[in-house]
Amino acid sequence: MGRLAQTEGLTDIQREIVSTVRGFVDKEILPVATELEHKDEYPTEIVEGLKELGVFGLMIPEEYGGLGESLLTYALCVEEIARGWMSVSGIINTHFIVAYMLKQHGTREQKDYFLPKMAAGDVRGAFSMSEPALGSDVSAISSKGVRDGEEFVLTGQKMWLTNGGSSSLVAVLCRTDEGHPEGTAPHKSMTTFLVEKEPGFGQVKPGLTIPGKIDKMGYKGVDTTELIMDGLRVPADRVLGGQTGRGFYQMMDGVEVGRVNVAARGCGVAQRAFELGVSYAQQRSTFGKPIAQHQAIQFKLAEMGTKVEAAHALMVGAARKKDSGQRNDLEAGMAKYLASEYCKEVVEDAFRIHGGYGFSKEYEIERLYREAPMLLIGEGTAEIQRMIIGRRLLEEYRLQD
Repeated sequence: MGRLAQTEGLTDIQREIVSTVRGFVDKEILPVATELEHKDEYPTEIVEGLKELGVFGLMIPEEYGGLGESLLTYALCVEEIARGWMSVSGIINTHFIVAYMLKQHGTREQKDYFLPKMAAGDVRGAFSMSEPALGSDVSAISSKGVRDGEEFVLTGQKMWLTNGGSSSLVAVLCRTDEGHPEGTAPHKSMTTFLVEKEPGFGQVKPGLTIPGKIDKMGYKGVDTTELIMDGLRVPADRVLGGQTGRGFYQMMDGVEVGRVNVAARGCGVAQRAFELGVSYAQQRSTFGKPIAQHQAIQFKLAEMGTKVEAAHALMVGAARKKDSGQRNDLEAGMAKYLASEYCKEVVEDAFRIHGGYGFSKEYEIERLYREAPMLLIGEGTAEIQRMIIGRRLLEEYRLQD
Protein backbone atom coordinates (compact mmCIF):
# COMPACT_ATOMS: atom_id res chain seq x y z
CA MET A 1 0.00 0.00 0.00
CA GLY A 2 1.46 3.33 -1.06
CA ARG A 3 1.65 6.61 0.76
CA LEU A 4 -1.19 8.34 -1.08
CA ALA A 5 -4.83 8.45 0.07
CA GLN A 6 -4.20 7.43 3.66
CA THR A 7 -6.85 8.32 6.23
CA GLU A 8 -5.86 9.52 9.68
CA GLY A 9 -7.88 8.92 12.83
CA LEU A 10 -9.47 5.57 11.97
CA THR A 11 -10.39 3.12 14.70
CA ASP A 12 -8.83 -0.35 14.78
CA ILE A 13 -12.12 -1.80 13.52
CA GLN A 14 -12.27 0.64 10.60
CA ARG A 15 -8.68 -0.16 9.62
CA GLU A 16 -9.39 -3.88 9.81
CA ILE A 17 -12.52 -3.61 7.64
CA VAL A 18 -10.81 -1.48 4.99
CA SER A 19 -7.74 -3.73 4.98
CA THR A 20 -9.93 -6.82 4.56
CA VAL A 21 -11.77 -5.26 1.61
CA ARG A 22 -8.48 -4.17 0.04
CA GLY A 23 -7.13 -7.71 0.34
CA PHE A 24 -10.30 -9.06 -1.30
CA VAL A 25 -9.92 -6.55 -4.15
CA ASP A 26 -6.30 -7.50 -4.77
CA LYS A 27 -7.01 -11.22 -4.70
CA GLU A 28 -10.51 -11.60 -6.13
CA ILE A 29 -11.31 -8.54 -8.26
CA LEU A 30 -8.20 -7.13 -9.96
CA PRO A 31 -7.11 -10.45 -11.55
CA VAL A 32 -10.48 -10.95 -13.30
CA ALA A 33 -11.95 -7.45 -13.69
CA THR A 34 -10.74 -6.64 -17.19
CA GLU A 35 -11.75 -10.02 -18.60
CA LEU A 36 -15.25 -9.81 -17.08
CA GLU A 37 -15.59 -6.20 -18.21
CA HIS A 38 -14.72 -7.03 -21.81
CA LYS A 39 -17.33 -9.82 -21.73
CA ASP A 40 -19.87 -7.48 -20.06
CA GLU A 41 -20.40 -10.31 -17.58
CA TYR A 42 -22.11 -9.86 -14.22
CA PRO A 43 -19.54 -10.56 -11.45
CA THR A 44 -21.58 -13.21 -9.62
CA GLU A 45 -18.68 -14.77 -7.68
CA ILE A 46 -17.34 -11.37 -6.62
CA VAL A 47 -20.79 -10.32 -5.36
CA GLU A 48 -21.12 -13.56 -3.39
CA GLY A 49 -17.72 -12.89 -1.82
CA LEU A 50 -18.76 -9.39 -0.80
CA LYS A 51 -21.95 -10.80 0.71
CA GLU A 52 -19.85 -13.13 2.87
CA LEU A 53 -17.69 -10.19 3.98
CA GLY A 54 -20.82 -8.34 5.11
CA VAL A 55 -20.28 -5.41 2.76
CA PHE A 56 -23.99 -5.26 1.81
CA GLY A 57 -24.84 -4.55 5.44
CA LEU A 58 -21.98 -2.20 6.32
CA MET A 59 -24.15 0.78 7.28
CA ILE A 60 -27.28 -1.14 8.27
CA PRO A 61 -27.72 -1.03 12.08
CA GLU A 62 -26.67 -4.06 14.09
CA GLU A 63 -30.25 -4.64 15.28
CA TYR A 64 -31.10 -5.56 11.68
CA GLY A 65 -28.09 -7.81 11.19
CA GLY A 66 -25.75 -5.22 9.70
CA LEU A 67 -22.38 -3.94 10.91
CA GLY A 68 -23.69 -0.50 11.88
CA GLU A 69 -20.64 1.27 10.46
CA SER A 70 -20.25 4.94 9.52
CA LEU A 71 -20.54 6.57 6.10
CA LEU A 72 -16.77 7.11 6.24
CA THR A 73 -16.07 3.39 6.66
CA TYR A 74 -18.44 2.61 3.84
CA ALA A 75 -16.91 5.25 1.55
CA LEU A 76 -13.39 3.95 2.19
CA CYS A 77 -14.58 0.44 1.27
CA VAL A 78 -16.21 1.76 -1.90
CA GLU A 79 -12.95 3.50 -2.75
CA GLU A 80 -11.09 0.20 -2.48
CA ILE A 81 -13.70 -1.70 -4.51
CA ALA A 82 -13.69 0.94 -7.28
CA ARG A 83 -9.90 0.69 -7.35
CA GLY A 84 -10.46 -2.93 -8.37
CA TRP A 85 -13.44 -2.48 -10.71
CA MET A 86 -15.82 0.46 -10.65
CA SER A 87 -18.80 -1.61 -11.80
CA VAL A 88 -18.72 -3.64 -8.59
CA SER A 89 -18.87 -0.47 -6.51
CA GLY A 90 -22.00 0.49 -8.47
CA ILE A 91 -23.69 -2.77 -7.50
CA ILE A 92 -23.00 -1.94 -3.85
CA ASN A 93 -23.80 1.78 -4.02
CA THR A 94 -27.37 1.60 -5.30
CA HIS A 95 -28.17 -1.10 -2.74
CA PHE A 96 -26.66 1.09 -0.04
CA ILE A 97 -28.74 4.14 -1.02
CA VAL A 98 -32.01 2.19 -0.77
CA ALA A 99 -30.97 0.70 2.59
CA TYR A 100 -30.04 4.19 3.83
CA MET A 101 -33.40 5.61 2.71
CA LEU A 102 -35.21 2.78 4.51
CA LYS A 103 -33.15 3.29 7.67
CA GLN A 104 -33.79 7.05 7.69
CA HIS A 105 -37.37 7.25 6.42
CA GLY A 106 -39.00 3.80 6.50
CA THR A 107 -41.82 2.74 8.82
CA ARG A 108 -41.01 0.27 11.58
CA GLU A 109 -42.64 -2.52 9.57
CA GLN A 110 -40.67 -1.61 6.43
CA LYS A 111 -37.37 -1.59 8.34
CA ASP A 112 -38.11 -4.88 10.09
CA TYR A 113 -39.10 -6.54 6.82
CA PHE A 114 -36.42 -5.30 4.43
CA LEU A 115 -33.26 -4.35 6.33
CA PRO A 116 -32.28 -7.81 7.68
CA LYS A 117 -32.59 -9.27 4.17
CA MET A 118 -30.65 -6.35 2.70
CA ALA A 119 -27.90 -6.69 5.33
CA ALA A 120 -27.44 -10.32 4.31
CA GLY A 121 -27.43 -9.37 0.62
CA ASP A 122 -30.44 -11.62 -0.02
CA VAL A 123 -32.49 -8.62 -1.11
CA ARG A 124 -30.54 -6.22 -3.29
CA GLY A 125 -31.70 -2.71 -3.98
CA ALA A 126 -31.96 -0.30 -6.90
CA PHE A 127 -33.46 3.18 -7.02
CA SER A 128 -35.15 5.03 -9.83
CA MET A 129 -35.63 8.75 -10.36
CA SER A 130 -34.57 9.43 -13.93
CA GLU A 131 -36.84 9.18 -16.98
CA PRO A 132 -36.04 9.22 -20.72
CA ALA A 133 -37.03 12.87 -21.23
CA LEU A 134 -36.01 14.65 -18.03
CA GLY A 135 -32.27 14.20 -17.39
CA SER A 136 -31.33 16.25 -14.33
CA ASP A 137 -34.76 17.93 -14.04
CA VAL A 138 -36.26 15.71 -11.33
CA SER A 139 -39.25 18.06 -10.89
CA ALA A 140 -40.41 17.10 -14.41
CA ILE A 141 -41.12 13.46 -13.46
CA SER A 142 -44.21 12.19 -15.29
CA SER A 143 -44.52 8.66 -13.85
CA LYS A 144 -47.69 8.54 -11.79
CA GLY A 145 -49.04 6.68 -8.80
CA VAL A 146 -52.84 6.77 -8.40
CA ARG A 147 -54.56 5.39 -5.32
CA ASP A 148 -57.06 2.57 -5.83
CA GLY A 149 -58.36 1.46 -2.44
CA GLU A 150 -55.52 -0.10 -0.44
CA GLU A 151 -53.20 -0.02 -3.43
CA PHE A 152 -51.55 2.44 -5.78
CA VAL A 153 -51.47 1.90 -9.54
CA LEU A 154 -48.15 3.00 -11.07
CA THR A 155 -47.68 3.97 -14.71
CA GLY A 156 -44.64 5.40 -16.47
CA GLN A 157 -41.19 4.74 -17.88
CA LYS A 158 -37.95 5.01 -15.90
CA MET A 159 -34.36 5.13 -17.17
CA TRP A 160 -30.78 4.40 -16.04
CA LEU A 161 -31.45 1.93 -13.25
CA THR A 162 -28.20 0.47 -11.98
CA ASN A 163 -29.00 -3.09 -10.82
CA GLY A 164 -32.34 -2.87 -12.64
CA GLY A 165 -32.26 -6.55 -13.60
CA SER A 166 -30.39 -8.11 -10.68
CA SER A 167 -32.22 -6.24 -7.89
CA SER A 168 -35.26 -7.54 -6.04
CA LEU A 169 -36.29 -4.19 -4.49
CA VAL A 170 -36.56 -0.91 -6.38
CA ALA A 171 -37.30 2.47 -4.77
CA VAL A 172 -39.28 4.27 -7.48
CA LEU A 173 -40.10 7.99 -7.44
CA CYS A 174 -43.51 8.88 -8.91
CA ARG A 175 -45.86 11.83 -8.94
CA THR A 176 -48.88 11.42 -6.65
CA ASP A 177 -51.46 14.20 -6.58
CA GLU A 178 -53.33 12.67 -3.65
CA GLY A 179 -54.15 15.35 -1.07
CA HIS A 180 -52.26 18.04 -2.94
CA PRO A 181 -54.28 20.97 -4.36
CA GLU A 182 -53.64 22.16 -7.87
CA GLY A 183 -50.65 24.46 -8.00
CA THR A 184 -48.68 22.54 -5.38
CA ALA A 185 -44.94 22.71 -6.05
CA PRO A 186 -43.87 19.62 -8.07
CA HIS A 187 -41.38 18.42 -5.45
CA LYS A 188 -44.15 18.33 -2.82
CA SER A 189 -46.30 15.91 -4.80
CA MET A 190 -43.80 13.08 -5.24
CA THR A 191 -43.79 9.73 -3.47
CA THR A 192 -41.23 6.94 -3.17
CA PHE A 193 -42.68 3.46 -3.68
CA LEU A 194 -40.91 0.27 -2.56
CA VAL A 195 -41.45 -2.11 -5.46
CA GLU A 196 -40.62 -5.77 -4.88
CA LYS A 197 -39.86 -7.90 -7.92
CA GLU A 198 -38.09 -11.00 -9.13
CA PRO A 199 -34.57 -10.54 -10.54
CA GLY A 200 -34.35 -10.88 -14.29
CA PHE A 201 -35.50 -9.29 -17.54
CA GLY A 202 -38.77 -9.11 -19.42
CA GLN A 203 -42.04 -8.95 -17.49
CA VAL A 204 -40.85 -9.60 -13.94
CA LYS A 205 -44.30 -9.15 -12.39
CA PRO A 206 -47.72 -8.05 -13.66
CA GLY A 207 -47.46 -4.46 -14.88
CA LEU A 208 -43.66 -4.29 -14.55
CA THR A 209 -41.16 -4.88 -17.36
CA ILE A 210 -37.36 -4.65 -17.34
CA PRO A 211 -36.62 -4.67 -21.10
CA GLY A 212 -32.93 -5.64 -20.95
CA LYS A 213 -29.45 -4.26 -20.40
CA ILE A 214 -28.50 -0.95 -21.98
CA ASP A 215 -25.31 -1.39 -24.01
CA LYS A 216 -22.79 1.10 -22.64
CA MET A 217 -19.33 2.42 -23.53
CA GLY A 218 -18.00 1.46 -20.09
CA TYR A 219 -19.34 0.59 -16.64
CA LYS A 220 -20.00 -2.90 -17.95
CA GLY A 221 -20.80 -6.05 -15.99
CA VAL A 222 -23.34 -4.23 -13.83
CA ASP A 223 -26.77 -4.13 -15.49
CA THR A 224 -28.16 -0.70 -16.36
CA THR A 225 -31.77 -0.83 -17.52
CA GLU A 226 -35.06 0.86 -18.20
CA LEU A 227 -38.13 0.13 -16.07
CA ILE A 228 -41.62 0.23 -17.58
CA MET A 229 -44.70 0.36 -15.35
CA ASP A 230 -48.10 -0.24 -16.94
CA GLY A 231 -50.77 -0.62 -14.29
CA LEU A 232 -48.30 -1.90 -11.69
CA ARG A 233 -50.11 -2.42 -8.39
CA VAL A 234 -48.23 -1.58 -5.19
CA PRO A 235 -49.76 -1.94 -1.71
CA ALA A 236 -50.25 1.34 0.17
CA ASP A 237 -48.01 0.01 2.96
CA ARG A 238 -45.12 0.08 0.47
CA VAL A 239 -45.11 3.88 0.33
CA LEU A 240 -41.74 4.72 1.90
CA GLY A 241 -42.44 6.15 5.35
CA GLY A 242 -46.16 5.52 4.95
CA GLN A 243 -46.93 9.05 3.75
CA THR A 244 -47.27 10.39 0.20
CA GLY A 245 -45.65 13.66 -0.89
CA ARG A 246 -42.32 13.01 0.86
CA GLY A 247 -40.54 11.22 -1.97
CA PHE A 248 -38.45 14.09 -3.30
CA TYR A 249 -36.90 14.80 0.11
CA GLN A 250 -36.27 11.10 0.74
CA MET A 251 -34.55 10.65 -2.61
CA MET A 252 -32.44 13.78 -2.20
CA ASP A 253 -31.28 12.53 1.20
CA GLY A 254 -30.27 9.25 -0.42
CA VAL A 255 -28.51 10.98 -3.31
CA GLU A 256 -26.59 13.20 -0.88
CA VAL A 257 -24.87 10.22 0.70
CA GLY A 258 -24.71 8.61 -2.75
CA ARG A 259 -22.62 11.56 -3.93
CA VAL A 260 -20.05 10.85 -1.23
CA ASN A 261 -19.85 7.34 -2.59
CA VAL A 262 -19.51 8.51 -6.19
CA ALA A 263 -16.65 10.69 -4.94
CA ALA A 264 -15.17 7.57 -3.34
CA ARG A 265 -15.48 5.74 -6.65
CA GLY A 266 -13.62 8.56 -8.40
CA CYS A 267 -10.89 8.36 -5.76
CA GLY A 268 -10.57 4.61 -6.23
CA VAL A 269 -10.36 4.72 -10.02
CA ALA A 270 -7.87 7.60 -9.85
CA GLN A 271 -5.74 5.64 -7.38
CA ARG A 272 -5.64 2.65 -9.69
CA ALA A 273 -4.77 4.84 -12.69
CA PHE A 274 -1.91 6.37 -10.71
CA GLU A 275 -0.65 2.92 -9.68
CA LEU A 276 -0.71 1.77 -13.31
CA GLY A 277 0.98 4.96 -14.56
CA VAL A 278 3.78 5.06 -11.97
CA SER A 279 4.47 1.34 -12.46
CA TYR A 280 4.57 1.49 -16.26
CA ALA A 281 6.77 4.62 -16.18
CA GLN A 282 9.45 2.66 -14.32
CA GLN A 283 9.32 -0.33 -16.68
CA ARG A 284 9.21 1.38 -20.07
CA SER A 285 12.47 2.87 -21.41
CA THR A 286 13.10 5.46 -24.11
CA PHE A 287 16.29 7.27 -25.09
CA GLY A 288 18.30 4.91 -22.93
CA LYS A 289 16.49 5.28 -19.60
CA PRO A 290 13.14 4.52 -17.93
CA ILE A 291 10.56 7.13 -18.91
CA ALA A 292 10.05 7.84 -15.18
CA GLN A 293 13.43 9.58 -15.30
CA HIS A 294 12.22 12.03 -17.93
CA GLN A 295 11.10 15.32 -16.40
CA ALA A 296 7.95 15.43 -18.56
CA ILE A 297 6.75 12.16 -17.04
CA GLN A 298 7.74 13.17 -13.51
CA PHE A 299 5.62 16.30 -13.89
CA LYS A 300 2.64 14.14 -14.87
CA LEU A 301 3.18 11.83 -11.91
CA ALA A 302 3.44 14.81 -9.57
CA GLU A 303 0.14 16.23 -10.78
CA MET A 304 -1.56 12.83 -10.68
CA GLY A 305 -0.44 12.12 -7.12
CA THR A 306 -1.52 15.54 -5.91
CA LYS A 307 -4.97 15.09 -7.45
CA VAL A 308 -5.39 11.63 -5.90
CA GLU A 309 -4.50 13.05 -2.49
CA ALA A 310 -6.73 16.13 -2.79
CA ALA A 311 -9.79 14.19 -3.96
CA HIS A 312 -9.40 11.65 -1.17
CA ALA A 313 -9.14 14.38 1.48
CA LEU A 314 -12.29 16.14 0.26
CA MET A 315 -14.23 12.87 0.11
CA VAL A 316 -13.20 11.92 3.66
CA GLY A 317 -14.19 15.37 4.94
CA ALA A 318 -17.66 15.12 3.33
CA ALA A 319 -18.25 11.68 4.84
CA ARG A 320 -17.14 12.76 8.30
CA LYS A 321 -19.44 15.81 8.20
CA LYS A 322 -22.46 13.62 7.39
CA ASP A 323 -21.44 11.18 10.14
CA SER A 324 -21.39 14.04 12.63
CA GLY A 325 -25.06 14.71 11.88
CA GLN A 326 -24.47 17.96 10.00
CA ARG A 327 -25.82 18.98 6.60
CA ASN A 328 -23.19 18.07 4.00
CA ASP A 329 -24.70 18.85 0.61
CA LEU A 330 -22.04 21.50 -0.06
CA GLU A 331 -19.17 19.18 0.93
CA ALA A 332 -20.68 16.18 -0.87
CA GLY A 333 -21.18 18.24 -4.02
CA MET A 334 -17.60 19.53 -3.88
CA ALA A 335 -16.21 16.06 -3.25
CA LYS A 336 -18.20 14.48 -6.06
CA TYR A 337 -17.32 17.28 -8.48
CA LEU A 338 -13.60 17.35 -7.70
CA ALA A 339 -13.14 13.58 -7.48
CA SER A 340 -14.91 12.92 -10.80
CA GLU A 341 -13.02 15.67 -12.63
CA TYR A 342 -9.65 14.69 -11.15
CA CYS A 343 -10.37 11.03 -11.85
CA LYS A 344 -10.86 11.80 -15.54
CA GLU A 345 -7.62 13.80 -15.62
CA VAL A 346 -5.52 11.24 -13.72
CA VAL A 347 -6.81 8.42 -15.93
CA GLU A 348 -6.01 10.41 -19.06
CA ASP A 349 -2.48 11.15 -17.84
CA ALA A 350 -1.93 7.45 -17.05
CA PHE A 351 -3.26 6.66 -20.52
CA ARG A 352 -0.75 9.11 -22.06
CA ILE A 353 2.10 7.59 -20.05
CA HIS A 354 1.23 4.21 -21.57
CA GLY A 355 1.57 5.68 -25.07
CA GLY A 356 0.24 3.45 -27.83
CA TYR A 357 -0.20 0.55 -25.41
CA GLY A 358 -2.86 2.52 -23.55
CA PHE A 359 -5.06 2.01 -26.59
CA SER A 360 -4.70 -1.76 -26.39
CA LYS A 361 -7.34 -3.86 -24.65
CA GLU A 362 -4.51 -5.92 -23.18
CA TYR A 363 -3.71 -3.07 -20.79
CA GLU A 364 -5.95 -2.25 -17.84
CA ILE A 365 -5.77 1.50 -18.41
CA GLU A 366 -7.94 1.07 -21.52
CA ARG A 367 -10.80 -0.09 -19.29
CA LEU A 368 -10.35 2.79 -16.85
CA TYR A 369 -10.34 5.26 -19.75
CA ARG A 370 -13.86 4.13 -20.69
CA GLU A 371 -15.12 3.99 -17.09
CA ALA A 372 -14.07 7.42 -15.83
CA PRO A 373 -16.59 9.49 -17.89
CA MET A 374 -19.55 7.85 -16.13
CA LEU A 375 -18.55 9.56 -12.89
CA LEU A 376 -18.99 12.95 -14.57
CA ILE A 377 -22.72 12.29 -15.00
CA GLY A 378 -23.70 9.73 -12.34
CA GLU A 379 -25.60 10.98 -9.22
CA GLY A 380 -25.96 14.42 -10.81
CA THR A 381 -23.82 15.84 -13.58
CA ALA A 382 -20.76 18.00 -12.97
CA GLU A 383 -22.88 20.98 -14.06
CA ILE A 384 -25.54 20.17 -11.44
CA GLN A 385 -22.82 19.87 -8.79
CA ARG A 386 -21.54 23.33 -9.70
CA MET A 387 -25.07 24.74 -9.39
CA ILE A 388 -25.50 23.17 -5.95
CA ILE A 389 -22.08 24.36 -4.80
CA GLY A 390 -22.64 27.89 -6.10
CA ARG A 391 -26.07 28.25 -4.48
CA ARG A 392 -24.86 26.94 -1.14
CA LEU A 393 -21.84 29.24 -1.17
CA LEU A 394 -24.11 32.21 -1.83
CA GLU A 395 -26.27 31.15 1.11
CA GLU A 396 -23.24 30.93 3.37
CA TYR A 397 -21.71 34.21 2.17
CA ARG A 398 -24.85 36.30 1.64
CA LEU A 399 -24.25 40.01 2.08
CA GLN A 400 -25.92 41.42 5.17
CA ASP A 401 -28.13 44.49 4.71
